[in-house]
Amino acid sequence: MTYRPDIDGLRAIAVLAVILFHLNSSWLPGGFLGVDIFFVISGYLIGGILYRELSTNTFSLKRFYLRRMRRILPAFFAVVIISVLVGMFLIIPGSNESIALKRTALASVFFAGNLFCALNAGYFTAYAEMQPLNHLWSLAVEEQFYLIYPLILWAL
Repeated sequence: MTYRPDIDGLRAIAVLAVILFHLNSSWLPGGFLGVDIFFVISGYLIGGILYRELSTNTFSLKRFYLRRMRRILPAFFAVVIISVLVGMFLIIPGSNESIALKRTALASVFFAGNLFCALNAGYFTAYAEMQPLNHLWSLAVEEQFYLIYPLILWAL
């Protein structure tokens, strides 16, 4: 797909909305919707790639997953590793925060952060502020989409 500056502009607006919401939710009460914008952009771009490759019979499930991994995993693992290492120095070992950090790191590595948040305290609780990896719930949703959507289209 060719470069789309309009999509990058939309991404910038979405990033700004999410940042403003996290800094002070009263500044932009609907700022969390920036995450939804990311989901729509991702669906549009991935849908376009899959449609083009499936319609020209050039789709490779292996190549698709390798491209996603090369694009996402290096930064993802850097964030998880750095967060855990910093947490080891700043959080008291054996404390509730330490245990929660380990659990969120494990959930994040398996791209299940969204399920972890849903089954535990949630994302918008005061306790969640002490968990530097909770924001990876949205990446978990994206990765689950990347895993399932191509398989469905490929099977059709």
